Amino acid sequence: MASFTLTTDTWKRVKIKFLRKYRDLAQVDLAFEPGNEDKLVEQLMGLVKRDRAYIEFTIKKALADPDGNRL
Repeated sequence: MASFTLTTDTWKRVKIKFLRKYRDLAQVDLAFEPGNEDKLVEQLMGLVKRDRAYIEFTIKKALADPDGNRL
């Protein structure tokens, strides 16, 4: 179970940060529906070849400052 909760608006901001960090990801690959945080984490794990802890840490870091420019 994911240790964070996303809304559509917060995901848009986090997604922009992920696209900056991982330029090879297409926006289609980063589709998200509220309530499916676990599915999103699993999808990102496969796309960026990192473990669950790293993905969740990265998302939480982005959520800590959603309007900031850093990930």
